[in-house]
Amino acid sequence: MHLKQSIRYHCWRYRYWALILLSAVITACDNTPRLSSLGDEAVILAFGDSLTAGTGATPDQSYPSQLQSIIARDVINAGIPGELSSSGLRRLPALLARHQPDLVIICHGGNDILRRRSHSKTRSNLQQMIDLSHDSGAEVVLIGVPEFGVFLSSAAFYTELAEDNNLPIENSVLGDVLGRTALKSDQIHPNSAGYRIIAENLAVLLQKSEAI
Repeated sequence: MHLKQSIRYHCWRYRYWALILLSAVITACDNTPRLSSLGDEAVILAFGDSLTAGTGATPDQSYPSQLQSIIARDVINAGIPGELSSSGLRRLPALLARHQPDLVIICHGGNDILRRRSHSKTRSNLQQMIDLSHDSGAEVVLIGVPEFGVFLSSAAFYTELAEDNNLPIENSVLGDVLGRTALKSDQIHPNSAGYRIIAENLAVLLQKSEAI
């Protein structure tokens, strides 16, 4: 082998193993909780309020609809605009019994935050939603809802719930979307492009958690 060919070969070899090592490090550092793999016939229940229903866009542009097209799994839109978490908690058992989902995506509590309801009570309601979902045999993914202010950071109890229950959580996408005028239909709802970004981020989270 000529010298130049030898150098090129060894450089390629070192780059190859460097990429393998980098991939291993990234995988090892990814602490996303793991979910069971969702088969092609799996059912996902997207449960929440107007952010799930798709207010500000047409029904086929809601995040559940766009997520369904991305991951090729059945995603049921169970969003009710204006719903408080206490009402959602009463509504959830019938949905779980009817649809028997493999996975529940919970994006709830935003109206509680807007109406300045007790964070501890909202947290308790969400915890009971998680427990009901698990008791039905479904796994759970959380979406953190921001407290509406300057920084649009997710309310702290979403992170606490995810950690306490070892759940995958998408904790920043709503704040990121609602912080950009071009992605909003009004002050508190995304437009179709915003919902698309939410769906894409959830698809990535489901990949990281090995659900798809």
